Amino acid sequence: MAPPSGDNNNVVVSSNLKLERLLSMKGGKGEASYANNSQAQAKHARSMLHLLKETLDGVELNSPHTPFVVADLGCSSGSNTIFIVNVIIEHITKRYEASGYTDVPEFSAFFADLPSNDFNTLFQLLPPMASQDVGSMEECLASTGHRSFFAAGVPGSFYRRLFPANSIDVFYSAFSLHWLSQVPEIVVDKSSMAYNRGKIFIHGANKMSANAYRKQFQTDLAVFLKMRSKEMKKGGSMFIALLGRTSEDPTDQGGAGLLFGTHFQDAWNDLVQEGLITSEKRDDFNIPVYAPSLHDFKEVVEANGSFSIKKLEVFQGGSPLVVNRPDDAAEVGKALANSCRSVSGVLVDAHIGDKLGDELFLHVAKRATNKAEEILVKLQFFHIVASLSLK
Repeated sequence: MAPPSGDNNNVVVSSNLKLERLLSMKGGKGEASYANNSQAQAKHARSMLHLLKETLDGVELNSPHTPFVVADLGCSSGSNTIFIVNVIIEHITKRYEASGYTDVPEFSAFFADLPSNDFNTLFQLLPPMASQDVGSMEECLASTGHRSFFAAGVPGSFYRRLFPANSIDVFYSAFSLHWLSQVPEIVVDKSSMAYNRGKIFIHGANKMSANAYRKQFQTDLAVFLKMRSKEMKKGGSMFIALLGRTSEDPTDQGGAGLLFGTHFQDAWNDLVQEGLITSEKRDDFNIPVYAPSLHDFKEVVEANGSFSIKKLEVFQGGSPLVVNRPDDAAEVGKALANSCRSVSGVLVDAHIGDKLGDELFLHVAKRATNKAEEILVKLQFFHIVASLSLK
């Protein structure tokens, strides 16, 4: 399903079905695409590789005659997922060799994301499979410019079953689980005390709105863990990284709050003040993201009971922006607008149409340009990093 565009401005994203059909990072290879605005995610993922490898060291090695299966949940459409899959396969291969095996298994990699994800761009980035004339998997791994794994896309929500039972050795999910399955209905219900009036995110919102988001996150995470516990092989492991926060107050969403709750929020208010949209139209839009605390996350894992926590920590990832000239305020403003649009633009366009979407992000860039120095200092992301193994 292609991302929505055009003049469709009557979509209110609240139910999980609507969000599942709409949500995706911005596809293609344009200026505001995820593929061209995910350098920071790549940098953050690389800074966590030592933690990922610790997780992989705990995976039980099966017979090399059994395929080893990796799944990236929330792969999106850039090259980051391909890099990570290669890291996983290379590390597992070294473990087989160090354990004295003369053969290594064949590898399969599943790239999973919502049906609206731009799988076409992702598949175009995949290098070709090593030639069938190359006999062993070791030779495949050494084949420059080729991939050493069989690849497949899996369209669907990771809040549902995606794979057969006992079929996956390693699950990897980075920068995805902070996306909720839906905006809590009471947050967009005008008669509710949790109605998020005047806001498009819960950063700085009332406690009832924030607690509704917290409850939705924990409900979603519980379902996610239940599904993965069925799909993972015995002895398998899962590495998770998602936006997190250091504060116990859910109305303080940390870096996510600064990204969505300041200049992005103010840009929506600009559209209202200019008469381009109504205040009700603004209030009907809420970013379905929740940055949990360690306690929020740990509480759900322990209640689920299927996984042992090998590692759980808050990791400082740094800025989500990558700019070549940090002293150029206009570049910083544009980088913030593009970063924001690459992850929320599809939802914005579905809600107010692409023309007003263009106007909105011009306002984001203008506001961010005026606060460029402050943004570079204060906009820092923290991540919850978890290493879980199946009991």
